[in-house]
Amino acid sequence: MPTMTGAQFLAETLHGYGVSHYFFMPVSVPEAMPEFDRVGITPVMAHTEKGAAYMADGYARLSGKIGVCGAQSVGALNLAAGLQDARLGCSPVLALTGRLSNLSQHRHAYQELDHMGPFGAVTKYSVPVTCVDELPVFLRQALREATSGTPGPTHLDLYGIAGGDVMTGTADLDIVIENDFRHIPATRPAAAPESVQAVMTQIQAALRPVIVAGGGVRCSGARTELVELAEKLQVPVITSLNAKEMFPPDHELALGISGQYSRFCANKALAEADLVFFIGSHAGGQITNDWRLPRPGTRVLQLDINPAELGRSFPLTAGMQCDARTGLRQLLETAESPSPQNSEARVLWLHRTQELVQEWHQSVSALSASNDIPLRPERLCADLTRLLPNDAVLVSDTGHSGVWTGTMIDLRSPEHSYIRCAGSLGWGLPAAIGAKCAAPERPVLCFTGDGGMWYHLTELDTAVRYGLHTITLVNNNASLNQEQAMNERIYGARTANSDRMWMLTDADFSTIASTMGGLGICVRRPDELEDALQEALAADRPVVIDVKTHIEGIAPRAWD
Repeated sequence: MPTMTGAQFLAETLHGYGVSHYFFMPVSVPEAMPEFDRVGITPVMAHTEKGAAYMADGYARLSGKIGVCGAQSVGALNLAAGLQDARLGCSPVLALTGRLSNLSQHRHAYQELDHMGPFGAVTKYSVPVTCVDELPVFLRQALREATSGTPGPTHLDLYGIAGGDVMTGTADLDIVIENDFRHIPATRPAAAPESVQAVMTQIQAALRPVIVAGGGVRCSGARTELVELAEKLQVPVITSLNAKEMFPPDHELALGISGQYSRFCANKALAEADLVFFIGSHAGGQITNDWRLPRPGTRVLQLDINPAELGRSFPLTAGMQCDARTGLRQLLETAESPSPQNSEARVLWLHRTQELVQEWHQSVSALSASNDIPLRPERLCADLTRLLPNDAVLVSDTGHSGVWTGTMIDLRSPEHSYIRCAGSLGWGLPAAIGAKCAAPERPVLCFTGDGGMWYHLTELDTAVRYGLHTITLVNNNASLNQEQAMNERIYGARTANSDRMWMLTDADFSTIASTMGGLGICVRRPDELEDALQEALAADRPVVIDVKTHIEGIAPRAWD
């Protein structure tokens, strides 16, 4: 075995697993930085630990490979907070932190706290590494855990305030690269044949079935199989936000997204279905509108790579434990057209779901074509549907950004990608930076609001410093207007005090972007967006398009 330092071992191993960028706050594993340079890993220095975690998350979600982030000991708790989204979004991220030795713990060492506890809540695997000899064992397992089963973040706490004790130590170390764990899914288990048959029997017997496709379909790369199965069985398809690009939006079987950030046609179909088949979906609160949909008594089927998810949210009639693409292929091998006795009911069900979809489109058509100034967000989304390049990556923040991009923007090209915030407002901008690192040749457009933009505005400087041509579109209504109704309800009326709880500064983010070295464009009229987007796409630096939108542009509550 060759003798090397921990820094050399870390760089060689991450390079072998296909990692191209390391997102960090100084000072984190500084001895590894020259080694990263040597093997071709680019260290990207962020302005905040959460920003670094979000960058690694965006990188991992788009690439399907492991995103890596790090912070020194004093920033560890901030980094842990940033991993919440990777955990909620099932994203394979490895976090590295520094830690003072045991002799320095519990004695008021400068800037030191025991930070292992918080990582337990946001990772699948969190382990202290006390010396270089332990690094091969725990690094290998952290990479395996991140990509296997349901993907998720992992954490290594390296001794030394910046991990230096482990990085500078030397030992005889072998570089071991397990190719299956370089990406997600690491493995593709098949379902038991009897479970495949049980699921297919239930689908064949159903009169009003619906498929709900989740993020597992996206992780598995199972878009083709999902479309083929839906067409063969003639079953309408709902997607979660995490699987938005997995089914063509103009397909006759497409119902859109259900749950809290939803089209009412999808929620109504879930309410009327007699069987719901969750594929690669946790069936959690967001996609089921806090488990109010489907209705009690509806038969539920579920396919998931993680057996612990089968039946977690709803009692199952039948379930399949397997990789999504593998399981869909198994179902296709046994799939048949609906039985003759059910064919008439199925035809009526398809007519009903198509009627619901048309009803939804008609309900938003006027606002989607509105020429109001300030712009209606519905018009903004309709224009983006038309203008997005065919290979664009759309990165969405949470809150209203998730609602608008999830429900009002259609991804019409099979080459489109969509990744979205799983919880923390402000995720969008740094995640888009990570996504651009993962796919430098593709247009990356972040859709956020002014509320989200304020969170990590400083990371625009990170994009400028590293020459990352992201495009950030700000739905700027100078408010957190999603919170307006709640605050007026609490105060009993609209008052100056209630306004303080959701009104924001009317800022010009285009000017701020220009001051920071990016390109800033301000859009005030609907007819200005197309030229603004073309200018942004042709630019050679980060771009912010500040779109002045109507403060009354509030998404409707989810139907249930």
